[in-house]
Amino acid sequence: MSKFLDSIKERARSDKKTIVLPESMDRRTWEAAETVLKEDIANIVIIGTPEEIAANGEGLDISKADSSSAFFDTSREGKTCCILIAGDRGLAGGYNSNIFKLVASQDADKIIPVGKRACDRYGCEPVMVETFSYDNAVVIAKEICEDFKKGMYEKVGIVSTKYVSMMTQNEGIEWILPISKTEKKAISDIIYEPDERTILEAVIEEYVAGKIVGAAKESFTCEVVARRFAMDNAGKNAGEMIDSLKLQYNRARQGAITQEITEIVAGSGM
Repeated sequence: MSKFLDSIKERARSDKKTIVLPESMDRRTWEAAETVLKEDIANIVIIGTPEEIAANGEGLDISKADSSSAFFDTSREGKTCCILIAGDRGLAGGYNSNIFKLVASQDADKIIPVGKRACDRYGCEPVMVETFSYDNAVVIAKEICEDFKKGMYEKVGIVSTKYVSMMTQNEGIEWILPISKTEKKAISDIIYEPDERTILEAVIEEYVAGKIVGAAKESFTCEVVARRFAMDNAGKNAGEMIDSLKLQYNRARQGAITQEITEIVAGSGM
């Protein structure tokens, strides 16, 4: 039996894999992770803050394990959270309806609305996108980041409208959490004080808040442009309708005048 286990371990070492574990796992999993690290069977990455990892792994030698921020955890499965940014008013063509259709297609478990129309739709206190500030975004970002660290969400995205040109605005969704790691190497070695992870944990809320307020301002620009074109088209349509009605009126008036002249001539016996 021992030979069989040794052969399995050797095969695992020859093709070493990486195992990603959450910090909330039970004690037996922590003990198994310690064994795997001691025997160099696989690489272990533990998701969580250094304080949580130290507390849960107390008394165990897991110093060889890599710790990764929860904001980089792409392996989790769970609920979806969407920040929906719509308009404050109507009369903007399909601007609001298009964004509502997009968020409905995502089947999100939680929706955080921004914009009066979105707040009215989901029964929340009005948050005007026109006056939406960075402070408002920070409040939303803190809530989202805390919930994401607790493992409540698999991913978090912003559903908004992207400005392409005066003629084109496209609704879309941008997933902001978890953060995807890039394969690009740093041009030069940078020494961080404190370490990179601590810096990341400190700035992640500001990053999310910046994404939210940027999407809100871009969406408001798209709303104004959409309303301008909608009103311009409405004005043109009204002008065409007035011209058509004037033509019908003139034809009816001319017909009545002609009829009256005909009757007068017929009555005079000429």
